[in-house]
Amino acid sequence: MNRRALFALVPAAGALAVQALRATPAAAAGAKSGGAPANSYIRLPTVTATVTRHDGRRGVLSVEAGIDVKDEELRARAVQETPRLRAAWNDVVQRAAAGVTPGGPPDVERLHRDLQRATARTLARGGAVFLMGSITIS
Repeated sequence: MNRRALFALVPAAGALAVQALRATPAAAAGAKSGGAPANSYIRLPTVTATVTRHDGRRGVLSVEAGIDVKDEELRARAVQETPRLRAAWNDVVQRAAAGVTPGGPPDVERLHRDLQRATARTLARGGAVFLMGSITIS
């Protein structure tokens, strides 16, 4: 077997692997089913606030955040307004954390509703859907 010929195929195999990774099942399903474009989701860093844990020590309430904006003009505005969105979301999460009883769970429905309102208020119009990944207290 000629090893040099085998090593000549390595770049081609790498290119095929990269193409396979780019074609994710979610992107393929969105393209086939007519769903939202793959770039409509904007993931933002985790929003955190301080809470009191069940043992009296301080803990951290973490909320994974993102928004889904189908309108391209509003999406461009949302990307520009990212610092303002994060500031508004930090205020909401801090208020929610202040209302959590020690060792108790946060009110997820109210938190989501308040974060959605803060998103619409910051962007000055509707059309952006706030999405919550996970909420943890550690």
